[in-house]
Formats: sequence, structure tokens, C-alpha cells
Amino acid sequence: MAATFFNNKARAAAVAAGGSKQKPTDGKEEQTQYQPWVEKYRPKTLGDVAAQDHTTRVLQRTLQASNLPHMLFYGPPGTGKTSTILALAKSLFGPALYRSRILELNASDERGIGIVREKVKGFARTQLSHPTGVGKEYFEQYPCPPFKIIILDEADSMTQDAQSALRRTMEQYSRITRFCLVCNYVTRIIEPLASRCSKFRFKSLDNTAASDRLEHIAKLENLNLEDGVIAKLIDCSEGDLRRAITYMQSAGRLVNAGSLGGKKDGDEDAEMTDASSRQVTVRMIEEIAGVIPEDVLDRLVQAMQPTKFGSSYEAVAKVVTDVVADGWSATQLLLQLYRRVVYNDAIPDNQKNKIVMVFSEMDKRLSDGADEHLSILDVAVKISGILGES
Repeated sequence: MAATFFNNKARAAAVAAGGSKQKPTDGKEEQTQYQPWVEKYRPKTLGDVAAQDHTTRVLQRTLQASNLPHMLFYGPPGTGKTSTILALAKSLFGPALYRSRILELNASDERGIGIVREKVKGFARTQLSHPTGVGKEYFEQYPCPPFKIIILDEADSMTQDAQSALRRTMEQYSRITRFCLVCNYVTRIIEPLASRCSKFRFKSLDNTAASDRLEHIAKLENLNLEDGVIAKLIDCSEGDLRRAITYMQSAGRLVNAGSLGGKKDGDEDAEMTDASSRQVTVRMIEEIAGVIPEDVLDRLVQAMQPTKFGSSYEAVAKVVTDVVADGWSATQLLLQLYRRVVYNDAIPDNQKNKIVMVFSEMDKRLSDGADEHLSILDVAVKISGILGES
């Protein structure tokens, strides 16, 4: 058998013989199957965008009038900013004109003044060409207004010089080009640039909208979710729907669900039924998201309790060593410890004030690259000292 397999002629004959039994695969279907769910279920129209009703209503009116201003989308990550502008662009120009009328630049591209002067300015001043091979029915379905759109995603990462150079380009070619700046922090956009745009604030998704969207995706992917999984996804993602969908896809792959979607053979149907019967559990989501188990936190909080005689350092150091050895994230530990300590009604407010200062100082140190083991140990010992004050 092994000799036959490694014989090229025999293997080619076997492939030729078995070729008639294999069904031709649809390349597009296969591509969709292996797509990340974030891209697979990205909103195709403005009506699909969740929980941003005010923004979508305004843009729908703009879509009907086909008169678009320069726009500035800002808000937390994973709230649908990029999805909204892409859905709007597809609704305006359709598949035939989309590539020629849209320029999208992301933070992965170089975003200095050179790119603005060359790539952005070059696309902005290009005159609109009349499309060939597009019928009258196409223009009845899509407005196709006489301008192009430049989408600058993560615009707050652009340098000050690049943003300054963009001002003149926006004014000079506004007749045939519209700009859409997408960012997380609107304060990092220079005021002359922000004043030229209509601002749209994207808020974090409320639990209802996020849970509806996650349940819809889980149903389409044949995921069997344990009670509380959707709530845990929303809690772990902190309003970031993109992160929640990614966590759910990881859990789906973990139980081998979703990867069999779209296949029709009888054996594969049985395998799909078996896979979908395996549940995605709350603990599975916590492991994927890196959430630290409650019993680990319980041991650390217990070790931090002040003692009447001696110091709590030895007990704290032992637990912290175990936490670091298990590979838990220091940032995640501080977040959960913050919630555990600060929202504890048994701790007086004056002690909470001091504890919050300890957390803020340590968060800054971790951002600057401090050692995680020493940082956790320092926080725990300081909190223990504060709790021991009379």
C-alpha cells in the first residue's frame, strides 16, 4: 500500500479513477466556508448594521439624495464603523463600480505625509470615467453619484504632518472626491480636519443588539450553545462585537462545529449532527478569552487579607508565583481584581480611593513594559497594606 502511494504513476491513476466519484466543488462556497466569521457576517447593507440607528438613518437619507459630505466616524473598536462605510459604498456604487470608485487605506499601510501626497492625492484628483458594459438597469438599482470615496481607517494613527497635508486635498478635490475618516479617538484628529467633516459617533453595542446578532450567527453555523454563553461572550468582549464573534468562532472550531457547514453527503450530515450536539460551554469561552478562574482570584484575595501578626507577603508571593507560572495575563488579573476589590461594599471608601490609585499606577507600568510578576506582587502587597490600615 505504501509502495503504491509513493509511486507517482499509480497515484495519478488512482486520482483519475476516483475523479469521477468526486463532486466538483464551488470555489466561492469553499472560500466562504473558510472565511473568518467577522468577514463572513459583515453587514452588506446599512439595514444590517446593529445598534447604530441614528447614524444609519442619517446615512439612508444621504443615500437617497446621493449627496455625501466628508465624514468622520469615531467610537470604540468593534462597533461597526468600517462595516457601515463599506456597506454605504456598496449601496452607492454596486459591485461593478466599487473597485474603481473606492480607495481604502488601513493602519497597516504607511500613513505618513508621503502616502497622502502620492497615493491619496493621486486617487483624489483622478477624473471619473464613464463605465463600459453597465446597463440602464444597473443605474436604476445603484445611485452611482459623480464622486469617489477615500476611506482612511484608523485615521487617528496618522501623523500630524499627514493630517495637515490632507486638509488641502480635501478642499481642492471635494467636487469629485469624498473622504471618510474612521478612528477610535476623535481627539487625535486635528481640529481643522475634524471641522471639515460631519461627525458620526458610534456607541458600544447594547446587550440586546449584540445578543441578537450572536444568536443569529450561532443559528446559521449550527452551534449548540450552553445557557449563559451569549451573556459571557458579551461580558468578555466589553461591547466589541468583532471580538465576541471571534471568540464564538474559536469555540465553534474547538468543538468541530461550523467547519462542516454547506456539505451535503450523508456521512457528513451524520458527522455534522454529532458535532452540533457538542455544546459550547461558558468555561470554554472563558478559556478562549483568557478569563482567570474565580478560584484563583479567591486564593489571591484570601492571601491579601491582613494578618494580626506578621506580614502577608509570604502568602501573597506564593499565590502570585503560581499565577505567573500558570501563564495568566497580568492585565486580565488586574482587571478582575479591580472589579472584585472596588465593588466590594465591605471596603471603606477612603481605602478604595487609595486602591484605585495603586491600580492606575500599575496599569501605566504594564503599558510601559514592566515585569508582570513584580507588578502583580507589588499591587497585591500594597492592597494588603491598605486593607490593614485602621
